[in-house]
Formats: sequence, structure tokens, C-alpha cells
Amino acid sequence: MADENGHPEVSEMELGKVMAALADPLRRRVITELVGDDDGAERTCMSFELGVTKSTLTHHFRVLREAGLVFQVDRGNSRKVTLRRPELNERFPGLLDLIANES
Repeated sequence: MADENGHPEVSEMELGKVMAALADPLRRRVITELVGDDDGAERTCMSFELGVTKSTLTHHFRVLREAGLVFQVDRGNSRKVTLRRPELNERFPGLLDLIANES
């Protein structure tokens, strides 16, 4: 069962939802940038400079969160996002390597 913020458990992560989330070029760009960051690195949603409205940004990060790709936490007046690297490597071995090597 997903937690109160919509983060699914590892066993609940579905390949279809993950692939649907990654089908969007902006969401895939977010994940690609996170894959390149240090393990456990936290970033604000605005740091990705996607060039979309705040409501669209919120939508994209909700899709990523509900698919299980990212973990979001409130930090005062902003939300921080981290890649769920260990969980993704456990559930979908090799997926992050494919994303990192996408040309």
C-alpha cells in the first residue's frame, strides 16, 4: 500500500506505470538528471528548469512519485525530490543503466 504521500512500496511498483511515466520526455529528463547525481542527492523540483507552469510541474512530479521513480518530501516551503535508486535497482535491475546510457 502506498504511503500517505503516494509513494508505492517496492512490491507495488508496476513496470507499466514506470514506463508510462518515462514515456514523457520532460519526466525522463528529470530521471536522467537524477541518475547522474550522487546517490541520495536531494533537489528541488524547480532545479530541473523544465520551462513549464507550476501546476504542470506538480503534475509531472506526481506521476513520477506515484510510479515509484522518485521520493518527495516537504522541507519547509519547498519539496525535495530524490531518485529511488535502491528500490528501482531491486525491482527493475538494469533500468537505470538504460536510462543513463540513452542517447
